[in-house]
Amino acid sequence: MPETHISLAHGNGGRFMRELIRDLFSRALGNPLLDTQADAAHIPIPSDAIVLMTTDGFTVQPLEFPGGNIGSLAIHGTVNDLAVSGADPWYITVSAIIEEGLAWATLERLVAAMAEASQAAGVVVVAGDTKVVPRGNGGGVYFTTTGIGLRPACVTLGLERVSAGDVLLVSGPIGDHGAAVLLARESFGLRGSLQSDAASVLPLTRAVRELSGLRWMRDPTRGGLATVAHELAEASRLTVRLQERDVPVRGSVRSLCEMLGYDPLYLACEGRVVAVVAPDQADEARRRWVAAGAVDAAIIGTLTSGRARCIIETRLGGERLLEELEDDPLPRIC
Repeated sequence: MPETHISLAHGNGGRFMRELIRDLFSRALGNPLLDTQADAAHIPIPSDAIVLMTTDGFTVQPLEFPGGNIGSLAIHGTVNDLAVSGADPWYITVSAIIEEGLAWATLERLVAAMAEASQAAGVVVVAGDTKVVPRGNGGGVYFTTTGIGLRPACVTLGLERVSAGDVLLVSGPIGDHGAAVLLARESFGLRGSLQSDAASVLPLTRAVRELSGLRWMRDPTRGGLATVAHELAEASRLTVRLQERDVPVRGSVRSLCEMLGYDPLYLACEGRVVAVVAPDQADEARRRWVAAGAVDAAIIGTLTSGRARCIIETRLGGERLLEELEDDPLPRIC
């Protein structure tokens, strides 16, 4: 009889686990470098490459949301961490912690989305692992990934390159992912058509990474744009000044935040890039992003001498301090 749900037997190391790996993961993610009979993957890397590595974990409720699911999100999140560091993603490993009782069909959709996202980004899943935990001890499924990327030698990015006078850009509207997941939970009796922005940012980072005036990039995931701004201010010991009128926010996201008391500056994005660029190249960086498809890319602020803090200049001409995030504004969404 075909399997319909994950059981503890799928994690016991025996026949059921082999069939789970063979019939679901290997079938969807299969490639010449994915050897499910080996304990380690052999991956060729050019000897002159600058190798970057990242690791991340993904826990999302619901597992599927408008614009994506936890499977595609795991690939996009890993690819994006490498991309904003200036690298081309090459290899990914995936570990799945699956809860007993998860529908087989659901897991198939998640892994299929993972395969589609990895193929689109040109990254290869080379190794992985599966574990099953008892019912009630997990959130359906958790994914942990490790990514390896190669960065061109001519690309040099780092917070140490940031200086007063530099300009901040964002590649598109903020808060879409956080708002979409919030609506997907239907916890507030609200419905809408808002889609997550979850996507690979590799085309955007490739478009600007060789600009001589590009200082630093980051993807504003947990904690959103405000948290990236605080990270930047703390590391550079400069004041980050954002212009509220220039920060792109969709009307639907703004309305949701006004109804529920959230600030879109703190909501997660999963397909955006924040960049710091020399002032004489800011317009060129934005032009390149627009040409790459980020039509709402915007210059949103500057770095100035002063204390390490974040200030936003409001539409009415006033100023307010952006406090650093301390509590989770909503349940985990990435």
